[in-house]
Amino acid sequence: MNLSLHFSHFEQIIKNGYSLDMVFLLKLSEEGINIKELCEESPKLEALYQGIFRKGLITSDDKLTLTGKSVLAFLETTETTKFVRKKKTDDDFELWWKAYPGTDTFKCGNKSFTGTRSLRAKKDECKIKLHKILDEGEYTIKELIDALEFEVNQKVNNSIKTGVNKMSFMQNSLTYLNQRTFEPFIELIREGHKQEIDKPISSSVDI
Repeated sequence: MNLSLHFSHFEQIIKNGYSLDMVFLLKLSEEGINIKELCEESPKLEALYQGIFRKGLITSDDKLTLTGKSVLAFLETTETTKFVRKKKTDDDFELWWKAYPGTDTFKCGNKSFTGTRSLRAKKDECKIKLHKILDEGEYTIKELIDALEFEVNQKVNNSIKTGVNKMSFMQNSLTYLNQRTFEPFIELIREGHKQEIDKPISSSVDI
């Protein structure tokens, strides 16, 4: 493992709340070493491992997050470069939140389906969860929104075909994120599958 540090790098790393011990573990993780298993036998190393997890540098399955990758990428920069933490904005979340159906009541063309539930739940918790998912770096906000629209359109199409409101089976927003329901739909989209409807959908109630 090659790791070359200038004093300015060291200074910036410390200033942003990280340590060289953390950088070392991140580098090991980047090289495919199971750092969780490596740290289990030592209380001090276990505490260090938990520290990089709490700071959002690795995921629960030992993969580097976007933040973790940015720390290592910073070490490849020139001496005069300043490390700037990527600030999370609410823009991506708001796009996703607006795309999530407000209720399971909807109208498509001349057909109306009456539901009984609100589908958007616990906005603040959803925001935290979505930011964590995005920071893992595996999916983009566009893919998450496309996957959501894919599932909604699928349920709308099935509702029209069967005459039964399939949107009543849609999870609330927090459960949807916690259970990562979007994953199989992202895989379908990446494989080239499409789920479209011929007529626009309108929700009779939006909250």
